[in-house]
Amino acid sequence: MNRPFNLRRMAAAGMAAAFSLLLSACLISPGKFDAALDLRRDGRFTYSYKGEIFVLGLSELMKVGQSADESFTPLPCYESDSGEDRACTKEELEQQKADWEQERKTDAERRKKDQDMAKALLGGIDASDAKAAEELAARLRRQAGWNSVIYKGNGLYEVDFSIAGRLDHDFQFPTIEKMPQVVPFFALNRRADGSVRLDSPAFTDANQGSTPFGSLAQIIAAERAGKDGKIAEATDPQLPVLDGRFVLTTDGTILANNTDEGPAAVPTGKRLEWTITPREKTGPMALVQLGK
Repeated sequence: MNRPFNLRRMAAAGMAAAFSLLLSACLISPGKFDAALDLRRDGRFTYSYKGEIFVLGLSELMKVGQSADESFTPLPCYESDSGEDRACTKEELEQQKADWEQERKTDAERRKKDQDMAKALLGGIDASDAKAAEELAARLRRQAGWNSVIYKGNGLYEVDFSIAGRLDHDFQFPTIEKMPQVVPFFALNRRADGSVRLDSPAFTDANQGSTPFGSLAQIIAAERAGKDGKIAEATDPQLPVLDGRFVLTTDGTILANNTDEGPAAVPTGKRLEWTITPREKTGPMALVQLGK
């Protein structure tokens, strides 16, 4: 029986699953921010977002996978009945090495596939390129509304976004050129009856780093486990810390919302406020009737 070896294989399987989920869904995530939406009965609106946006560290996560098991090190063997350490047989050592070599080949193929998929989903940007972060920042600066985009390192961007217009169409934030798969932080959908529904898809539990194998932090910790197979503490500085505030003001009729306090009267109409943290399982939701 070889428990550390099995544990490491489970960690690798979890890491592969985490990559697949990241690459297929939640590439962009909010961090600390203040956001506001003002929605008028005639359809005029202003929206702003100031704070952090994370590009969930694809290149850093890939480096974690690449750093594991660069050279073969025999693992201890155990008595099947007592679980006590014992010397490994020649056959067991040969099998360990064969398994290790096969895993290295499989991991290399998986990393190449993940890198190709990441590049496609990032609109042609190579996440492993040192210039990738600034290339994405430059792409955002070209788009309307992005007043400031500053790359701070480790996948973190400090941004200042604001836009105004008339809501005769759907609206969502953020949108990024060549990256249609981004899960929006906030989305506004205009209904045929003149009402507008606000949703916040990125703030659901499924989009905050959870996978069937545990949180991404736990998976990374497992991947970084020591040679003795012990799982490290599940923390990682690369993952975003969600800490936000969203305010909606409107002179329309608020038909539904999921705040605890409900709407408050203000000089410009009604005001709803949400504090958004990882403890919340759902993000802001509201339904507002505009003028017909």
